[in-house]
Amino acid sequence: MATFDVNEAEQLEKKYDSALQTRTVGPWIVRFVFLFSLMFAAYHYVTAGIGVPVDYWHMGFHMAGVITLIFISFPMFKRDRNQPMRPNAWYRFGNVPLIDWIFIVVGITTSLYIGVTWYGVDFTVFGIHFQMVEQVMRQGDPWLIDVVFGTALIVVLLEAVRRTLGMVVPIIILLFTGYAVFGQYIPIQTIMHPGINWSQYINNMYFPSEGIYGVTLWIVSTVVFHFVLFGVLAQRMGLGQLFVDMATVVAGRYTGGLAKVSVVSSAFFGTISGSSIANTVSTGSLTIPNMKRMGYPGHLAGGVEAASSAGGQITPPIMGAAAFIMAEFLEVPYTTIVLAAAIPAAMHYIGVLCIVHFQAKRMGLKGVPEAEIPQLWRVIKRGWPASIPLFVLIYVLFSGYSPHMAAFWGITSALVVGFLNPMHRMTIRDVMDGAVLGTKYALAVGAVVAAIGIVVGVVNSTGLGFRLGFMVANGALSLAETVHGLISWIPMLEISIPSLTLFISLVLIAITCILMGAGLPTTALYIMLATVAQPALANLGVPPLASHLFVLYYGVISEITPPVCASAYAAAGIAGADPFRTGLSAFSLGIAKLMVPMVFVYSPAMLIVLEEYFTWAEFLQTVLTCGLGVVMMATAVSGFFIAPMPKPLRWVIAFAALFMVTPGSKSDLFAMMVALPVLLQQVYASKRVQVA
Repeated sequence: MATFDVNEAEQLEKKYDSALQTRTVGPWIVRFVFLFSLMFAAYHYVTAGIGVPVDYWHMGFHMAGVITLIFISFPMFKRDRNQPMRPNAWYRFGNVPLIDWIFIVVGITTSLYIGVTWYGVDFTVFGIHFQMVEQVMRQGDPWLIDVVFGTALIVVLLEAVRRTLGMVVPIIILLFTGYAVFGQYIPIQTIMHPGINWSQYINNMYFPSEGIYGVTLWIVSTVVFHFVLFGVLAQRMGLGQLFVDMATVVAGRYTGGLAKVSVVSSAFFGTISGSSIANTVSTGSLTIPNMKRMGYPGHLAGGVEAASSAGGQITPPIMGAAAFIMAEFLEVPYTTIVLAAAIPAAMHYIGVLCIVHFQAKRMGLKGVPEAEIPQLWRVIKRGWPASIPLFVLIYVLFSGYSPHMAAFWGITSALVVGFLNPMHRMTIRDVMDGAVLGTKYALAVGAVVAAIGIVVGVVNSTGLGFRLGFMVANGALSLAETVHGLISWIPMLEISIPSLTLFISLVLIAITCILMGAGLPTTALYIMLATVAQPALANLGVPPLASHLFVLYYGVISEITPPVCASAYAAAGIAGADPFRTGLSAFSLGIAKLMVPMVFVYSPAMLIVLEEYFTWAEFLQTVLTCGLGVVMMATAVSGFFIAPMPKPLRWVIAFAALFMVTPGSKSDLFAMMVALPVLLQQVYASKRVQVA
């Protein structure tokens, strides 16, 4: 029975996730960070149970804590992360330069300024009287001090994001800022606007309800952090080992067993993990070496793990914490998001499992030896207590309580079970280390989500989302008219210009989502894409739920799309394989995730919960033909069905698969006609092999 080592997984994650690579600091700073992180985690845990403070105070506390830890832990330049301790001087304390302490002071002050001044300020010091009217009375007409503090916070946040995630997001935010302030100089008439002066811009970005203190930071500080903490503690109290053991029991004995174990265990981990990299290294530390030992090439072993782990970000109930933000954006119950995402997530894993199966058949790889497969009753006997916190979490969520209350009871049950379970007992030190690690996970997400609130504020205050949607629709219409003239002669393809316009628009938006989502945490990429790209889909008549899931899916695909594919690079490091080749393998294995969003846009019945689109006939036809199309595409990617498949026929079956997943009886019939010669070739080739 394979043993899941939490410490080894965390070390691997630190090695491959740049957001966890921090600098060396002095011993007193180490103790301070440890204690501060504990208090940070404890504050969020306690307030989840008894109720959070008013929004501007709670978000201010959260942001101040995130900024403090980022500027202590992350140096100004990435090359300094692995530098040894330097001698202390007047400009460096505990190996943290003076400039970083200044950033910390400014960040804390500007984060808490809103709370301090919300009801006004009136006091006298040394005979000097200070009086400031309450914030509500200054909305729309900020004072100079408001503008100064707001500007300083934006600078601090941009630097915090740059240090944790790199330059891409700060550049995007600066471009949006430039657009907001200099909109009157934009040469493109469609997106030109009168411009917003700097004072009004800070008013929109700094005061609560929009911008930095908007709904995105609220969700992260009240929900996302708690679920990250739950995931860390759940792994430490034995849930990770249970997932690996159950996956081995379920899938290990079949063809390509070890790769299927990777897929199933990653799907299990996806239910609690908010990070595809964390998912990759957690299960990959076991499955990748085992796959290589059984004969899988390194790039394929890494690709299987990366594709499976990236699927965790679309797997209910957590979906990389995007599910909670989506529910808030759409103003629908959380359970609606979970039900809607279930079938598309299943399609992704069906695709990965089928490709793994056909690849193993082609390569002659067998399952795990029977002697190495644990007995089901022993797995259940040893691991059932570890599943209690997950069931508690899901039960509370589906009982109608708030997500942070569900996280509170999930964490509480994890602590209780962890201390009492004799099979996998946690110590106080395990809990403390888990709390500190959970806090470290939250740093990059906390900073980038607060900063992306600026993008949300700019889009809302300028109407940019709908302007871009209009541009996309017009550009797609021009292309559709051209393409329609080229393909209108094809029999059985009665494609209208409006439907072709929709398809081209979807392709353009999908490419944009993949490019914009590269390198971002799931929560942050969803917020940005839902703000910028989703309105274009709304203009095309796509149902809101379908459009939000669409941008999330294509944003998450960036995790396995070269050249920026963080999960694939982490898997390649474990496998000792070429990162780019591993990324290509992961992308091909996750190809179902590329097709499925198109399906539920054209046939929203797949999402189950949209009553105006749902009928059982439409649902069953969509799901069954989509599943069949995914299997057909898996044979094309693998080059094998029941016999080796020549390359020209692989292209033919891939073409047929695209029409099979397309909703509609005519496209299904056309797909079967195209696929028939391939099926006949496979039957003939299989019989020849049997005779030989």
